[in-house]
Amino acid sequence: MSTGISIAASASWLPRRVRTKDAEARGECPPGTEEQLGVESVTVSDGLSGPEMAARAARIVMARSGASPSDIRLVLHASIYYQGQELWAPASYVQRAAVGNDCPAFWLGQVSNGGMGAMDLAATHLAAAPESSSVLITTGDRFSPPGFDRWNSDPGTVYADGGTALLLTRGRGFARLLSIASTSRPELEAMHRGTAPFGTVPFTYRDRVDLGACKDEFIAEAGRSFTLAQMADGQRQAVKDALARSGTELADIDWFVLPHLGRRRLSATFFVPFGIDPERSTWRWGRTVGHLGAGDQFSGLTYLVESGAAQPGQRILMAGVGAGFSWTCAVVEIEDRPPWAVAA
Repeated sequence: MSTGISIAASASWLPRRVRTKDAEARGECPPGTEEQLGVESVTVSDGLSGPEMAARAARIVMARSGASPSDIRLVLHASIYYQGQELWAPASYVQRAAVGNDCPAFWLGQVSNGGMGAMDLAATHLAAAPESSSVLITTGDRFSPPGFDRWNSDPGTVYADGGTALLLTRGRGFARLLSIASTSRPELEAMHRGTAPFGTVPFTYRDRVDLGACKDEFIAEAGRSFTLAQMADGQRQAVKDALARSGTELADIDWFVLPHLGRRRLSATFFVPFGIDPERSTWRWGRTVGHLGAGDQFSGLTYLVESGAAQPGQRILMAGVGAGFSWTCAVVEIEDRPPWAVAA
């Protein structure tokens, strides 16, 4: 089965890595963070904003795909944190800096599922588009103090800076998009809001993002059993729907592209419930990068292709989850080893 849509190219643009042990030594995170989370290092920007890194990744994708500006019918940019300017359109910046055409450009939220959610929207757009049309999707974030503490704002996950990009096309690509499916559970939206009233400006009631406190407040009211059941059900449905639409069994998946979470969260959300061998996932890559907000899946797919790990004929499940809550899963099949991939 196939959607008639392919992935023409993907790319990551990541800044320098900071070792978790070094951050521990400087007192930026609690002692034992690396052992507890399994995260060895995280990418940290020394100056570039999320949209600037996204544009750099987008320029790599445009070069790798050979697409011309006229081929791009839509630009979608996803992010989860401050984009460097107020009351501004970062998607238009990416379009100007990396494409230079006059197609629509839109900025998406939906937190960590923004990239995969954009992929679902792009596929829907392309289903009604002329042949050879393409959609450029980018993600980009920089998690900076004082508003965000990459090591402590969300216990169990370390946040990373970087940009990613992916080009979906009605033309030929290195991988076919066999299916994509999304679902949501809005009953969980307050998990990342907590009980604080709505403010008039950012950080009216907290001096920084504190997702741990928000989750504790939500669970105290909604209950842990309800919360865990809803989250597990949403993830199962997205995986089940994506597999069914592609005519694929879970056992037929060769690689799992997963969010860059800490080992404990990945185990509870993916490894144990779905019986996934971590060695068949992007865990080895994600633990050296950190959570790129909306960009983990594009980064993980790029790693598998660039490294030569993903081989022609193999099927990959890309899984996304974001606060709200929403889940998006896609099944892709590698058709060719692109020129920008190393020889296996």
